Formats: sequence, C-alpha cells, structure tokens
Amino acid sequence: MIRRIPIVFSCLMLATTSALSQSGGTSSEKITVSSLLGQDYVIAGTLSVPSGGAGLFMRKDKMLYFCFATETPQSAKVSTKYCKPVE
Repeated sequence: MIRRIPIVFSCLMLATTSALSQSGGTSSEKITVSSLLGQDYVIAGTLSVPSGGAGLFMRKDKMLYFCFATETPQSAKVSTKYCKPVE
C-alpha cells in the first residue's frame, strides 16, 4: 500500500542522503534517492519493508522508480541500496 508521507520525512531523506547530483546523470553513475531528487523527481509514496529500511516511490511525469534505503544505529547516514524503474 502506498502512503503519502509528511514533508518532514521528505526533508529528512534529503538531508541524510548524499549530496545532490549536479549533472543530468550518466549511465555509469549509480541511481540513488539523491540523484533522482536532483533530477526533479519527488517522493510519491513510501512503504515499510519487513526486513527493515524504507521503500520509496520516486515520480517525475510518467516515470516511476522504486528505491530501497536502509540505515543502522552505527551508520552515519541513510544509504540507498538500489533504485529500479517500475514498468
């Protein structure tokens, strides 16, 4: 189930992920939550993942990505494990 998320969570994700990509992105760059935010994608929804972490749906126009982000008590930041396009 997709849920809308509060603006605070959206800002938290932005603040805790790596710096925004300034380039348009190339195929050799890893797709992350930050790189998608830097390309004007928005967080369209979230879901809880039973194994821990957060599932994020990122949308721009008709394009939709699903991203999985995790953290641990010892980690310095929330990390994007992967982002995949949804078909």
